[in-house]
Amino acid sequence: MTLAATTPGKEMPARPRNTPTRLWWLLGCAPLAILASLLIGPRHSLSVMESAQLLWHSITDAAQVDAMLLDIMRNVRLPRTVVGFLVGAALSASGVALQAIARNPLVAPDIAGISSGAAFGAALALSTSWLPVQGTAFAFGVAASIATYYLGRIRRRLSTVGLVLSGVVVGSIFTALLSVLQAFTDPLSLQSIVLWTMGNLHHASWQGAQSLALPVLVSFALLWHMRWRLNVLALGDEEALAVGIDPARNKLWVLMAAVLAASSAVAVAGIIALVGLIVPHTVRLWLGADHQRLVPGCMLAGGSFLVLVDALARSSAPVELPIGIFTTLVGGPVLLFFLRAGKLRQRED
Repeated sequence: MTLAATTPGKEMPARPRNTPTRLWWLLGCAPLAILASLLIGPRHSLSVMESAQLLWHSITDAAQVDAMLLDIMRNVRLPRTVVGFLVGAALSASGVALQAIARNPLVAPDIAGISSGAAFGAALALSTSWLPVQGTAFAFGVAASIATYYLGRIRRRLSTVGLVLSGVVVGSIFTALLSVLQAFTDPLSLQSIVLWTMGNLHHASWQGAQSLALPVLVSFALLWHMRWRLNVLALGDEEALAVGIDPARNKLWVLMAAVLAASSAVAVAGIIALVGLIVPHTVRLWLGADHQRLVPGCMLAGGSFLVLVDALARSSAPVELPIGIFTTLVGGPVLLFFLRAGKLRQRED
């Protein structure tokens, strides 16, 4: 395994064998992850067998199902699974797009400052109660991404190191503003804001799924349309100009799609760390660096990963834990493994 095989860079690594088959594997795993999320619930709730019977009867003959249990399946578990899949897919797609245009493996929505900006906007809307949560989160996510983009430019060119450093600074500023907002918020609103910033899906509903579906699908469509351009942008501005692609304009479109996806996910589920960083790395190892397969692969893997982690978060303890805690606990060791493997390989080279 080489470091180039796990990160976007100057040279395009060789594509792993059987890549189309591996993509079909991801496509097949997504329904299984969704089914597992529907069947698994809290310890004090239905068992897996009871959930399976309930799901089957709700499809075949709803009259045989208790009304309360049917309501749990249709209005609690199903919308939560849909929202979780969309959030995971949005964060993963945003991460792989940002890594391509920045040509840096450390760039992700939470590291580039987008998640912090969107979190501040959503918390501001929650504390005022008259601002739209999703619209305000998107506006501040855009503001954070623009600030990160222009602060990371050195001599009118986007510097990869400058982008990471500016993202850390912008994210820290919005995190500080969020802390100031929490200090002046009444206790009732403060509790909901604190729990929301930890990242969770326990408030997921069909209304949240509807508000999330349109912006996420629009960003998916835009990234899918530009998937082959991401391959060129990942090689550098000079290579993009050589094949007739305007790097600045195309990076702007990709950035807007990434911000739309990430800010919409943050507005609904809060800050869920490391999903946009770990999933693209893992899928890149599995499928290679070709974004024509990497973009849909990250969407499928990110959505499947988050619904499974959410099922673990709500069933592993008597009290439901925020999903952001589990993604950090799972993603942290994986990130350390990638960093360690890269250092070992560099020494061998």
